Amino acid sequence: MNAIPPKNATPPIVLTFAGSDPTGGAGLQADILTLASLGCHPLSVVTAVTVQDTTGVEAILPMEADWVADQARALLEDMPVAAFKIGMIGSVETIAAIAEIIADYPDIPLILDPVLASGRGDALADEEMIEALIALLLPQTTVLTPNSLEARRLVQKPEEEHDDVQQNPDLASCAHQLIDTGCEYVLITGTHEDTAQVVNTLYGSHGVVRTDRWERLSGSYHGSGCTLAAAIAAHLAHGIDLPEAIAGAQEYTWQTLAAGFRPGMGQFIPDRLFWSRDDDAGDNEADNQEKTNLRSL
Repeated sequence: MNAIPPKNATPPIVLTFAGSDPTGGAGLQADILTLASLGCHPLSVVTAVTVQDTTGVEAILPMEADWVADQARALLEDMPVAAFKIGMIGSVETIAAIAEIIADYPDIPLILDPVLASGRGDALADEEMIEALIALLLPQTTVLTPNSLEARRLVQKPEEEHDDVQQNPDLASCAHQLIDTGCEYVLITGTHEDTAQVVNTLYGSHGVVRTDRWERLSGSYHGSGCTLAAAIAAHLAHGIDLPEAIAGAQEYTWQTLAAGFRPGMGQFIPDRLFWSRDDDAGDNEADNQEKTNLRSL
């Protein structure tokens, strides 16, 4: 009689809350691809269903908050989770439901990507949702990952909407204000800033933790923020210290963007499985070693 083979070790498990994106460019699909690519097992809780293509979002159907909570509770009662990642949420009620669930797991790192608008500019969160996000989720967040537009929007008061000075506050000031809400770290990405390179800065309670500069790529990408936040969650789930996790996640994200493709008439989509493609003839040994390093996470 053949012996039963030993069970393989379970990879780190990451639970993501996000909206479904049928293009596979952003949302749950982007998170699942990123987490799997980086050696994690993704669990997914659907917060909303969207009608969209690579040019923009046409419609959003938020899930009922109870359904979101039930999805998450069922998973968390069955499997140990090493990290949480939150993207588009869909409603104030769902923000409250997720916040209540996360509060039961204070030792698990939470990566929050504050998805406020699509790449085309379609609004994905109203003022009430932003207020709930700040009040209920930011105090529980390990790493907040806004781009510069989102960082400024999160600290802007409604009465300051038409104040040019208040609309463009210094990013360091934005980070400090966001940390004052209770989140532990803020990584502000600089894709939307007028700089030769993309400058991403990680802030903590004592100021700048690290600054990284990346070659600015041409084109517009659908799901780059989702990819970065999910990659941070994956690195932390593997037990990597936070500053190194931030660096590794940025490296992975930049590589996905550099290998990005344009399957439709709109934005490019990051290639989260770039390392699995056949090497181009021009690939050198260093490129191949980088792919090996990313595969071995």
